[in-house]
Amino acid sequence: MNFIETLNQAVENHQSHLCVGLDIDSDRIDSKSVLDVSELADYTRKVIDATREFAAAYKPNMAFFERWGSAGIRWLEETIEYIGDEHFLICDGKRGDIGNSARQYAKSVFVHYGFDAVTVSPYMGSDAIIPFLEEPKKGAFVLCLTSNESAAELQLQKIDGIPLYESVIELCQRLNSNANCGLVVGATQESKLASIREKAGDMPILIPGVGAQGGDLEASVRVGNSDGVALINVSRSILFAGDQSSKAISAKAREYNNRMNEILEINSG
Repeated sequence: MNFIETLNQAVENHQSHLCVGLDIDSDRIDSKSVLDVSELADYTRKVIDATREFAAAYKPNMAFFERWGSAGIRWLEETIEYIGDEHFLICDGKRGDIGNSARQYAKSVFVHYGFDAVTVSPYMGSDAIIPFLEEPKKGAFVLCLTSNESAAELQLQKIDGIPLYESVIELCQRLNSNANCGLVVGATQESKLASIREKAGDMPILIPGVGAQGGDLEASVRVGNSDGVALINVSRSILFAGDQSSKAISAKAREYNNRMNEILEINSG
């Protein structure tokens, strides 16, 4: 299967557009002692077990693994193996180098770790994106208009009257000959989401910022999936739900998945 077929199959098989972001922050976990990597790995497995029924995808955030050095890399590898092949797997690494460096990153992400997709920064232009699009079975979600507060400092700046984020869309369309290039659009950017979806056509969209960041879930699901598929990423609101028990985490994942499906059903009706 090619990239978009793999993504669509994960969505269909799980009847879900939920992507669970694995930002396992030791400072957020209730504990009476300082946690080590093995305990973080245990917590990660608990999250996966509690959510795999309701998620189409998982998105490990590389920063939360890499900060632990070689032990964190082993934890990441074990996490990927534990997730298995039934879910779409996104590397949240925001890679953005060029030339041979980008090619090595692509080999790391796709060949060594076995991710289906990776988040990529477009700041250095097409040279930073193309290496992640050369294999039709793999793909990239390129940062377009993000949910962080300082996004406007660059992404809304205009060049010849065109906002930078729109130039990113145009660039990604030109590079999308293998139909394996998607966009990252923050859920807090609901006022611009419809125009982004229109300009992007049927390119897949990864939408973070729902939950703890306060993004609009309904608009994200409805508009994001209006022409093409969108994955809605939720991290902290699920990872650290309630008393952080398996039951609480599972209930929150079920709640998000059910709500997304309700929105899509209403929209299709």
